[in-house]
Formats: sequence, structure tokens, C-alpha cells
Amino acid sequence: MLARLKTLTLLGLDAEEVSIEVDLHRSGMGRFSIVGLGDAAVQEARERVKSAIKNSNFRFPGMHISVNLAPADLKKYGPRFDVPIALGILHASGQIRLPKNIIDMVFLGELGFGGELRPIPGILPTASGAAERGFKDFFCPIENASEAALIDEISVRGAHTLREVCDHVLQIHKIPETPSPGLDASQLSPRNDYDFSHIRGNEHAKRALEIAAAGGHNLLMSGPPGSGKTMLAQAFSTILPRLTVPEALEITKIHSIAGLVDAKQPIALQRPFRSVHHTASGVAIVGGGNPPRPGEISLSHRGVLFLDELPEFDQKTLETLRQPLEDGVVTVSRSSGTCLFPAKIILIAAMNPCPCGFFGDSEKECTCPPHSILRYRSKLSGPFLDRVDLHIQVPRIPFEKLTSLSRGEDSLTVRARVQRARDIQEQRFEKQYLKTNAEMSSPLVKKYCVVDEQTQQLLRSAATQMNLSGRGYYRILKLARTIADLASEENISLNHVAEAIQYRERKE
Repeated sequence: MLARLKTLTLLGLDAEEVSIEVDLHRSGMGRFSIVGLGDAAVQEARERVKSAIKNSNFRFPGMHISVNLAPADLKKYGPRFDVPIALGILHASGQIRLPKNIIDMVFLGELGFGGELRPIPGILPTASGAAERGFKDFFCPIENASEAALIDEISVRGAHTLREVCDHVLQIHKIPETPSPGLDASQLSPRNDYDFSHIRGNEHAKRALEIAAAGGHNLLMSGPPGSGKTMLAQAFSTILPRLTVPEALEITKIHSIAGLVDAKQPIALQRPFRSVHHTASGVAIVGGGNPPRPGEISLSHRGVLFLDELPEFDQKTLETLRQPLEDGVVTVSRSSGTCLFPAKIILIAAMNPCPCGFFGDSEKECTCPPHSILRYRSKLSGPFLDRVDLHIQVPRIPFEKLTSLSRGEDSLTVRARVQRARDIQEQRFEKQYLKTNAEMSSPLVKKYCVVDEQTQQLLRSAATQMNLSGRGYYRILKLARTIADLASEENISLNHVAEAIQYRERKE
């Protein structure tokens, strides 16, 4: 008897439909073969399925079992196919009978030797793909059920064991539908790890961070050790606007593939803040591997990627960030296909001005020879720095300010201004599917960043004196647009452009 079931596999964030075909025949007694371009974990399903069937009080057939995972030219990864393979074997051997509406059901999950279902990564994008394809019922391990239930368009049923799934199919005992955990904007809270009011001095840096948060701009801080660069970066995430529900689902899908979702709290409630050590590899930061997995830049989607000690990173690794910073997406190409991972981030980077850290410091003399400083700075290429909108110096904090009892603005006050600026951008880009000024293309810059003749003269002078590239010119306009939005002004004025220019890196 031939059995056919449906499941889904993941290619990046995209769910691809897979048909599980199981056939039994008496030639080649005891053989169990799986075809369809499965990896080692798929092939090892033979042992897991065999033990799970026996320990669930079923009989494992002593016949030649052939399992086909179609389409045969699509690479399959992981143990997610265990449950449908086991059900197919039980149906083909006559021990259970699959219902006629089996084509409306999706089964997936890893099996333990005792028949228990174990959780698998990537459940949210899989459930979303199942709903898009019109499936009605989604069977998964109980630990994954609350995450999958975030998708309202499909009935999610979480099972503890293979026997439970079989009893549901046989209509002996139905697995109850997992209720949606529910989500509304009030549950999505901003981060409060640090507060702007705890930072003494550095008013110029705090203003730059506010602009970066309002428009989604990348920022690079340079200054001596102990000047507060890391604390500024950590406080930056507390002034970002509150997450929206669609953004929270986007973040959760990516974290689901990486296996970072907590079963007790399946959805991301805060914008991610990922701090990466400089020893991280290019694959760890950008993504890749086999199967392709999201890197730190995608795990920071709709949040912050913080790179401290920027020149200490491998130069090739930094160069791989150029395309994602420009396009907001990571493209991972493999022989099995091409995966796209979203990467709309705000990059916050920090560096010392030289290897010893004290070049240009007002109190401590730099001990680095000129060629050492040049080599240190040359690790950051022009094309990479061109993609950073704000370049600021973070000087040593004077002792008087460090010990001052006066408190500056808190994160709540700054975040309110940032939120107002984001609301303006949301209205502006309502039909363009953009979120921030930093995402504007050149045609949109020309449309929304119109300046008068006097301001154009200033830009022309700055482009000549600072050797601005075309990208640099457009990024100044985007920055000026954000500064105008923070001031709730419809038109970009001379003052807005002048402030934007001072944040641009000066090329010698």
C-alpha cells in the first residue's frame, strides 16, 4: 500500500512544500531506504523512526521500506521529517488508516526512540508557509505549538508523542487546538537596560545617537578608551521606537530558524541588540553554512548590531557587510538554492583612534608611530565607511562632568522625539513599504529631500572640499531629512544640511 503525506522544509525564510511517499514491498526484506536528497540527519531518521514505532506499541514491518521526499531535486535538512515518515509507514503497513482530508494536514517533528516528539527550529516561518498554502491543520511537537499558534490562519495541534498523533488520525482522541497566545502593541516594550540620564557629558554624541535612532542611520564613534563609547551604544537601544506587531513577527521568524525562541515567550517583545566580538567569523556575522542560517546581522533585523573595536575585525569580514548595509538583505547562495535573510539594521560601531587608543587625547600622549596609526585605520576601507552616515568623536569626559550630580534627559524623553520623527516617516512612506529615511532610494531622495538654492550651494561646496562620493551626497540629504523630521519641519533648511555635513567623515 502506498502512503502520501505533506510537510514543509525551509530554504532560508521560505517554506517549501514536501511530499512524503512511503511504499512497502516484499523484495529486499528488512531494507529501509530514504531518497530525495536528504542530509545525514534525514538519513538517520531510519533508526529514530524504527525505534519510535516499536516503542509506541506498533509493529515495525519486516519488509523493504522505500521513502521518497519529493521534489527530489530540493535539498532536505534536519530531523523534521520523522513524524510524517512514521505515519506513512504505519499507513502503508495497514496499522492505521489516514483520513481523506490528509491533504489538508501538515506533519513535522523529530522523534525520540521512545516515540516522544522533540522540538525543531524554524517553526514560525514553517507555520506561516503552511497557512499561505491553504493547509488547515498543523501538527508539531508540543514545545513548538505556542510559537506556531502565532499564525492565526491555521489550526495548530501540539503533540507529546507519536501515539497521540496516531490517535488523532484514527479519531480515537483528538489533539486540542493550541490557542493563539495573542499579541497586541501594548505587549511590545522598549528596552530599558540603560538610560541616557546615566551618561554624563557627551552631549554631541547623544544628539548623533538620537538622529541615528530617528532615521535608522548607521553610526561610528571614535575616541580614547573609557570615554563612554560602549555605554552610549548600550543606551542607544533604549531610545529606539516601540516595536510594531509585524516587526515582532519578522524578528521572531529569523530567531526561530536560529533556534533562539523561548517556548514560554515565543515572540520577540523588544528590538534586538546584538554585540559581536571581533573574533567572530564572516559566516557568523553575515550568515551562511549548510543549511544556510542567519548571521548576527540578520538576528539584529529591526534592531541594533554593535561592533566594538571595529578595526580589530577581520577586514574581509567587514567588507562582506557592505552589500547588506546598502540593500538591507543578505543573499546566501548555495548549490541547493539561494536564500534571502532580511538585515534592516542600525549599525553602531566603536573604535579607538589608534592602537594605543590615545591619538588626539587631551591628557595622555599617543605612543604609536605614524605608520602604525595609518595601518590601523586602513583596515576600514573607504567603501565601508561611506555606508556609515554619522561619524563622531567621543572625547574623554572631564572629571567635573563625570562627578556632576545633574542628570541629563532620560531615554523616555528622547524616545518620544524619536517616535514622533518615525511617525512622520511612516506617513511619508506609507505607499513605499519603507520604515525609515535611511532606506530611501535615490529617486525617493530626490522626491522628499528638496532643498533651496542657498542650501544647494552649501552642498556643492561640501562635496568639493570633502571629496564626497555620490553615495555620500545622498546620505547627507537623508540625514538632513531626519534632522528636519526631529524638528517637525516639512522642508529641509540650511541649518539641517549644515548639521548633517558635520557628521560626515572628512576624506584627506
